[in-house]
Amino acid sequence: MNKSKKVKNNVLFLVLYLALPVIILLIWKAADIGGYIKPYTMPAPEKVLKTAGDILKDGTLIKHIVASFLRVLEGFLIALILALTLGIGVGLSKKLEIFTDITVQIIKPIPPIAWIPLAILWFGIGEFSKIFIIVLGAFFPILLNVVDGIKNIDDKYLELGRVYEVPKAKFIRGVILPGALPSIMTGVRLGLGNAWVCVVAAEMIAATKGVGYMLTDGRNMSRPDLVILGMLIIGIVGKLMDDVLKKISIRITKWN
Repeated sequence: MNKSKKVKNNVLFLVLYLALPVIILLIWKAADIGGYIKPYTMPAPEKVLKTAGDILKDGTLIKHIVASFLRVLEGFLIALILALTLGIGVGLSKKLEIFTDITVQIIKPIPPIAWIPLAILWFGIGEFSKIFIIVLGAFFPILLNVVDGIKNIDDKYLELGRVYEVPKAKFIRGVILPGALPSIMTGVRLGLGNAWVCVVAAEMIAATKGVGYMLTDGRNMSRPDLVILGMLIIGIVGKLMDDVLKKISIRITKWN
């Protein structure tokens, strides 16, 4: 009985989970059949599917996805290291918090995309300018959540570390990082999402490969099928990356 109920619940979950995308797809197809949309502005769903098959077959799609993913990975890892280092320092030192506060508060609201013109002026149109934009996008969500996580650690654990004079490195590794881990993982997920958005924006300005370049290429060639496919890839890859991080987060914070 329990097994039957579990299967029924799983089926219901799947139906609800996929219902909205299917409804949107049906409306899209109905609008195409009814002539409410023009092929040169909004292609039929099967046209987008055919385009996906064509560029998957010739390897172009994989090339663009891999190029964007590697850029995101590089920029995200740099942002993670910088944000963890500064975040731990700010979380543990009131003086460092005061020293960095005004600068962080001024730079934080500036959208990473707004830095693109300066990034190109400073670093040219090569890889470094794209990595710079990704680092900016991922850095602040991680930093703020690291600081917040440390601030929310129970004071008694911090006091115990001071009373027993635990070495700083051991204290950070054994108390601070585990205590702040749930908040850190939230920041990591937000940072990775921002990094993916930023790489697409940076590639739309100056690149020869990547998902953002694919969008620009579709626009320049007046191919909405390529643009829509690029948008779908951005959404799907972003969702998959977040799902992976969510599973990792649940596993490593299980103790909490």
